[in-house]
Amino acid sequence: MDIFAEDWCMPARKEPSPEMLKTFSGRFAVRLRTLREKAGLTIEDLVEITGVPSPSLYHWESGHSKPPIEMFPILAKAFGVKVRTLLPDE
Repeated sequence: MDIFAEDWCMPARKEPSPEMLKTFSGRFAVRLRTLREKAGLTIEDLVEITGVPSPSLYHWESGHSKPPIEMFPILAKAFGVKVRTLLPDE
C-alpha cells in the first residue's frame, strides 16, 4: 500500500451531512468551500497562499475539524474578506 496515495491522505470530498450542518465545523465547512470556489481557488492554490497543509484544508472543508482561531485572519486575507465573513450564520 502506498501511504502517500491521495486516497490515504485526503478524505473523500463530500457535502457535510444535515446533522453536521448543525455544528460550527459543518457550517464553517460550507462557508470555506463557498468562499474558495467563489475566489476561483483550488485547494492547492490555498495551500500556496496560506501555507496550510492540504490535509488540514480538506478536513476543514469536509467539516471534520475547524481551524485554530489564529488561522481565521490568514484565511480572511487569502479571500480578501473580513474575518467575520468566515463565520457561519447561526
